[in-house]
Amino acid sequence: MPSSTAVGSPHPYIPATAADRDRMLARVGVDELDALFADLPAASRDPNIDLPPALTEPELIALLSARAAENAASVRPSFLGAGAYRRSVPSIVSHLTSRSEFVTAYTPYQPEISQGTLQSGFEFQSVVCELTGMDISNTGLYDVASATAEGCLLAARVTKRSAVALLEPIHPGTADVVGTYAGGAGLSVDRLSSADDLTDDHACLVVQQPDFLGTIVDLEPLGRLVHERGGLLVAVADPFALGLLRAPGDAGADIVTGEGRDLAGAPAFGGPSLGLFAAGLPYMRQMPGRIVGRTRELRNAEDSGAEPRTGYVLTLQAREQFIRRERATSNVSTAQALIALAFTVAVQALGPRGLRESAELCYQRAHDAARRVAALPGYDVPERGPWFQEFLVRGPVLAGELAVRLSERGITAGLDVSKRAEPEARDSLLFAVTEATPDGHVDALVEALASIGDEA
Repeated sequence: MPSSTAVGSPHPYIPATAADRDRMLARVGVDELDALFADLPAASRDPNIDLPPALTEPELIALLSARAAENAASVRPSFLGAGAYRRSVPSIVSHLTSRSEFVTAYTPYQPEISQGTLQSGFEFQSVVCELTGMDISNTGLYDVASATAEGCLLAARVTKRSAVALLEPIHPGTADVVGTYAGGAGLSVDRLSSADDLTDDHACLVVQQPDFLGTIVDLEPLGRLVHERGGLLVAVADPFALGLLRAPGDAGADIVTGEGRDLAGAPAFGGPSLGLFAAGLPYMRQMPGRIVGRTRELRNAEDSGAEPRTGYVLTLQAREQFIRRERATSNVSTAQALIALAFTVAVQALGPRGLRESAELCYQRAHDAARRVAALPGYDVPERGPWFQEFLVRGPVLAGELAVRLSERGITAGLDVSKRAEPEARDSLLFAVTEATPDGHVDALVEALASIGDEA
């Protein structure tokens, strides 16, 4: 507790005095503090909390263990995907991310005491550039949706255009976040069913790879099309799938975003996430977030025998983010550093060959599961072209009912996409099978679907 308290202050951690508060209330035009909370129901402002008696540590551990055991998601067969996937994360990830070298300053403004944090950021950038085929990466953003929205804002600044285009099918959450960001920046957002609808007014075309329904997209012709019309291609790529697919930068993408959470660990209630953001070198000074650089110190002649030391420092970060927000490239001033570290360790532990083998295994297991489902009487697996790890399933009953019947059999079905505009999605569920999906779970799914088909 602080050794001194401001005179008249009611609390050692709140320096404002009663007179200070009165002046602030008068400035905003209210008579008392409660008036600021008038929109909240009175019963919710300061409710009585009926807490149970305190527990001992063993009792608390037992209680939390019992609560955790109620979460069936870790053992129940689940085929949900749609942007969040369970991966086979190398066990070395948890060991390395807890090492003391990385437990340094939260924000690396003082590089001399933040070398662990800065080095991990630099290595993360290097990994992202190798995966995406781009020139430069930042140290990460909050999630794929916000990263994609930042990519659209960058494209609008560069091209000086006032509209962005999203090519369907794209993740609806990403589209919603892009719309929110674009609205604040005065940009219009068009969701296109065909790239041929792109116009000279669009700053960029945003393409998901693989798309929201799982199909692998040929980015190269899309890149040529958008470049002919003076815009930029923003590819929203799955970094795991890039172990098998062509790097977006090699296919003409100007900006690449993605979600790195899955390679950092199992999905946990949707977060925390990790937004990847990489771009071509011409756009470096327009990029949001931070960029870490690496250098080596210079030695005097008498020290020539000593090995020069390597140092890391924040190379690029717009100060306008803090002192002139109205001129800022972005108001992002932090990153998901721990998740970025875990992502980096996982990718480097796997290596190019290991990542490709894991992606191939994912592809093969998903296609094997789809063939088994398609062979069942009454079931269809609509295809839209080559796909990676997600496939549509149309059964003998409506999609919603099929999901309920699977749940009654202890299986979490894929996402219900039956209300989407794409004809193939009609009455369909979107199933995800990855390299981490146990064979027994696929067997249970096929058996349950067959049983439902017999009942229909």
